[in-house]
Formats: sequence, structure tokens, C-alpha cells
Amino acid sequence: MSEAISEAEPRPCSPASRPPTALDLLEQRIAHAKTALPFTRIGGTVTHVTPAYVQVSGLSRHLKLGDCIAFGSASVPPLGEVVRIDEDGATIKPFDNNLKIGPGEIAWLHGDQSLRPDISWKGRVLNALGIAIDGQGQLREGPRVYAFDAEPPAAMRRERVRAPLKSGVRVMDLFTPLCAGQRIGIFAGSGVGKSTLLSMLARSNGFDTVVLALVGERGREVREFLEDALAQNRSRAVTVVSTGDESPMMRRLAPKTALAIAEFFRDAGDSVLLIVDSVTRFAHATREVSLAAGEAPVARGYTPSVFSELPKLLERAGPGAEGTGSITGVFSVLVDGDDHNDPIADSIRGTLDGHIVLDRKIADQGRYPAVNVLTSVSRLANTVWSAEQRKLVMMLRAMISHFEDTRDLRLMGGYQKGADAELDRAIDIVPKLYDVMKQTLSDPPSSDPFQEIARALTETKDEGQQPPPQQR
Repeated sequence: MSEAISEAEPRPCSPASRPPTALDLLEQRIAHAKTALPFTRIGGTVTHVTPAYVQVSGLSRHLKLGDCIAFGSASVPPLGEVVRIDEDGATIKPFDNNLKIGPGEIAWLHGDQSLRPDISWKGRVLNALGIAIDGQGQLREGPRVYAFDAEPPAAMRRERVRAPLKSGVRVMDLFTPLCAGQRIGIFAGSGVGKSTLLSMLARSNGFDTVVLALVGERGREVREFLEDALAQNRSRAVTVVSTGDESPMMRRLAPKTALAIAEFFRDAGDSVLLIVDSVTRFAHATREVSLAAGEAPVARGYTPSVFSELPKLLERAGPGAEGTGSITGVFSVLVDGDDHNDPIADSIRGTLDGHIVLDRKIADQGRYPAVNVLTSVSRLANTVWSAEQRKLVMMLRAMISHFEDTRDLRLMGGYQKGADAELDRAIDIVPKLYDVMKQTLSDPPSSDPFQEIARALTETKDEGQQPPPQQR
């Protein structure tokens, strides 16, 4: 009986292509019953309880890393994840910070961690376990299971990244343009405008679906982001929230939940924008879990599993297999102490398809987004730029570099106009370029940044050619 049911896996289907049939609904109910009402249950006994983990005996030979464990017999039992297995017992890391159990409590094997996304999840807000927290009722389950720890598509089956995208952020579309399926990081210290830039990207109209993961954020910022930044795109966005006061297990799980949902919409053929804010807090949470499991730190307190989890997570974004959609990933990286050589920042920068650096000095000058165009790179920019645009961008970069390198010299009065023709040109053009690149959340999205720059520089040239006013 159990073998027959296990073979009846739900058939993959595109939820956007047709409504579920009666057979689809029957398969869904059978699969749900198999998970919720198993024919047999395997249990063990809690032996040790600490603030960091719970030790369970009697389950070791039935477990594998990542399995879910349910404590007690309540209708909605508290859950934990297996993070270490020994002959004498298993170490369980609870999802709830306030787990109220003691030695002798029964611990049940709950199985793999997964969820069943559905197209009706658009506009909803979930926690890291995939449970709705927006007060709009329970989520409808889809016909197909998506694992929290799914493998990325095979390298040779993935589509190539070719189609350009307009983010609407002028400085990005100029110097670090995006493609559908690209993965890019936004590297910044605290208070440099990272969240505002993410909000500007979230309102982009170049995507079918937006999946947002707020990891370790302040509780007050959640509604601000949803009601302000996502106001126009709220109906086509799915938001996964794990605030800073939640357990490291929830903060570690939230990006994986968001990726599983994004993979569902990608398989349905959608162009998905995935925003994870921030990957650094995911790394911090993974470090806490690994230390509780007994791993030794190797670099600034980070354990080896942190550096293996990061590329596994980031590689799940990107282009899908042929015939499916793509996941364009934007991952914010909180740089500790403005140190861009932090081990986490280094590891992420080497995995992604580009990085945007927000500079505190630029923010102090009141120029937002505070993007340092000299240190920001898009590895797919040549796919987007025409030959003329590439030549123009390289020229503008050179002018900005010359302008910034001589800033101290000019402030001290050590430069006289006419000594360097290229520097004179940079002094005339770069400040106007900085003005064009300024953009706030209240400004309309940019439609054609190259035309906007050309228009601004042309106006500047015309103004310079006007005769000076006559003196009385």
C-alpha cells in the first residue's frame, strides 16, 4: 500500500498554462496525506536541552542531515532540523527560539523539508517555513514539491544569458547593466543606501514575478518595504520574512524558501526577480548553526560549511533549463566595518556575475545611489552594450578616475586650468554627470540613460557657448 502511494508522485505541470484538473487535485491530496498522516511514525527521546541545541536519542540510524524533527504531539508541533548525527544521538537545532521542552519529550521524524508553491501565492507574505503571516488565510498548495535545498540546474542544460534588462536605476543601466538570469551583488556598509537601492530595483517592470527575502531585517522595515517600495508590484510579489529577532535556523532557511518559490515560477516560464537582503545575515545564521553542531571556525569565526553553503545557494539563481524562465538574482552583502575584503564578501564576489559597490564617501557627498562606478563591475555588460556605448562608458570611467585622483590636488589649489586638457574636460563634464546619475525612490525610473546623459551634456555645452551677460 505504502509503495503504491510513494510511486504516485504528482506530475510536473505549469500552473500558468492551465487550471488543475480533478486528477491533479487528487494527486495533491494523496501526497499531502502521505506527509501529514504517515502509516508509521518513528520517534526518539529528548535527552539534553541547551539554549543552542537539543540532543535526541533513538533516532540516529533513521536520520540524515537536514531532516526535520517534530517535538511533542500537538496539532502544530515545534520543529527542528538535524545538524549532526552520532551513534549515541542526534543534535537538533530548533526553529523556535523559545522552545519549551525538557528531557523525556518525544521527538518524531518529520521527513524532508519542502513546500508546494502555487501561483496564488503572489501578493502574499510568508515566514521561512512557508506559512502565511499576512492574516489573509492559509496558502493554497500547488501540485509539485520543491525542496528547500534543491540542486541548481545542470550546467550543460541551462540557457545562456543574453536578454538585456532595464532596471530603471540610471547609474546601474549605464555602468553595470543587467541581463535576465544574471546574479549580481550589492556590497555596502550599514547606512549607505543599500535598502533604498533594492527598493528601486523591486519596482522594476521588466519581470513577471518578484520574490523577496528579508533576512534578519528590523521588524519595522518590513511593512515599509511592502507598502512603499513594493506598492506598485505588490500583486506580483511573494515576500519571505525572517526578522532579526527570530532564530538563526529561520534566518538561515528564509533565502532557501525564497529560492524554492522562485524556482516554481521559473519552471512556469516566468522571468523572476529574486532579491535577498541580505546574504551576509544568512552567512551569520549558518555560522551559528554550524558552531552549535560542533564545527571549528576557520576564518574570522566562520566555519567551513558557510563557504560551501554560499555558492550552493547562489548557484540556484540564474537561467533555468531550456524551455523554462530565469531567475535574476540581486543579493545584498552587508560589509562588516566597510571592509570589502571580508571573507564572506570575497567568497560571494567570486561567485556572482558582477558586483555593485556603494561607497560611504559618495553617500557623505549626498549623491544617491552612492555607487562607486570605478569599483563596480557587471561581467555581462558586453552582452548589453553596443560598440558605441562601450566606448562611451570607458571614456566616462576614465574621466571620473582622472577627476577623483586629482581631487585633493585641486582642493589645495595646486592645479591651474590649462595645464592638462583632459583634466580640464573632466572638471567640466564629471560634475554634470554626477548630477545626472542622482536618483531617489520618488524619481521616475530611467527609460534611456544614454539619451539622458547626452541631453544633459548637450545642454551644458550650449550653456557654455552662450555669450556672457553685458556688464553695466
